Amino acid sequence: MSIIIKTREEIELMRESALSVSRTLGMIASEIKPGVTSLYLDKLAETFIRDHGGIPAFKGLYGFPNTLCMSLNEAVVHGIPTDKPLKEGDIISVDCGVLKNGFYGDHAYTFAVGEIKPEIQKLLDVTKEALYLGIEQMRSGNRIGDISYAIQTHAEKHGYGVVRELVGHGLGKKMHEDPEVPNYGKRGDGPKLRDGMVLAIEPMINMGKKNIKQLSDGWTILTADGLPSAHFEHDVALVDGKPDILSTFEYIEEALKKK
Repeated sequence: MSIIIKTREEIELMRESALSVSRTLGMIASEIKPGVTSLYLDKLAETFIRDHGGIPAFKGLYGFPNTLCMSLNEAVVHGIPTDKPLKEGDIISVDCGVLKNGFYGDHAYTFAVGEIKPEIQKLLDVTKEALYLGIEQMRSGNRIGDISYAIQTHAEKHGYGVVRELVGHGLGKKMHEDPEVPNYGKRGDGPKLRDGMVLAIEPMINMGKKNIKQLSDGWTILTADGLPSAHFEHDVALVDGKPDILSTFEYIEEALKKK
């Protein structure tokens, strides 16, 4: 395993890449409503990223065909945008990547489409809480397992399933760098955290069981039991022994307030 440590200057460039993603998700937030298609949102995102000096990082990465991964309801991640209109009560996880200044930003949020059931809102809330509890553990002297354990225990306390096969990761000049950051694990396990590490921490939490399956499109991952799944992701640097969140949900939250 070769973990690439970033300088302060590189972390600032990565913050710019991460915030490009944050702004894109904020723009998308104001457009998500019943009747809109995920393909329309995908085209908006591509134009927005290019107009702001970035490159859509997912497009063509490992052969992925679009700018956004858009995962609807029981889709966990890696959903391909379609021309099927969103419906009231849906949830959609939007994962976006931007390449800028030679560095990647990679960041996700699960949105409600109109009014959603309270039990689905709870899944979204708990998944987002698990993300921040994981980030809290990104401190000098801790290990990757401390992040994983915090996420897993919070999700499972609420009776949810934690996906095993898909994990967070290091981030930098490549979209996926060492180390892997599972959303389950033991305290004190895994690589030691140290200043200059940048991680994409991304809980993927299922309302039902942890089991998943893949669609025949070769991309979309679904819950095996057909129950909804949520996904939230931040890019986090370890600076002066503490977590520094490079991405932000502020643009999304502002857009949602205005709706």
